[in-house]
Amino acid sequence: MKTLEIRRHSIRKSGGGSQLSQEGVAYARQLGASMGPFACVVTSVVPRARETAIAMGFAVDYELVTLATDDELHQEMERMLWWEAEHPFAAGAQLLAAQGPTWRYAQSMLALWRDIMTGLPEEAAALVIGHSGELELTLIACFPHVDHALWGRPFGPCEGARLVFSGEPARFTSVTLLRS
Repeated sequence: MKTLEIRRHSIRKSGGGSQLSQEGVAYARQLGASMGPFACVVTSVVPRARETAIAMGFAVDYELVTLATDDELHQEMERMLWWEAEHPFAAGAQLLAAQGPTWRYAQSMLALWRDIMTGLPEEAAALVIGHSGELELTLIACFPHVDHALWGRPFGPCEGARLVFSGEPARFTSVTLLRS
């Protein structure tokens, strides 16, 4: 059984920006000491994702350009504001059900996650460090028929999920949310 661990990047510098704060580095170090091993570590190209993996103690195998540039996607997400809903994962599932730009983006991310898992040996694990929004929406795309209202709020720094990749054909079969 293969596993994929997805995590949001750690705490960034106040006022936004691309880099982690010192608090974020310390937090990622502490968490990383209890994680792994991983046969493959993947981050987005944004520095805070790569910095999170390195602070956790993991070398980055490769980076993905995952941040969408599709104006329709941004417009659709801004109209829905799914992350502000009482049940954000359920609101995200409703957004994906429309099969518009957000659904297409989540499906493309899901394909990238499957590609990462397909190349791993049996019993191996991979780590993906990404961003709020893309992680939650892709997770919904992995498990479209569960009660998303039970999943709670969007991921905070270093939160995420552990997914099992198994079966024939291989697919994501179960999920455990990882909260701090």
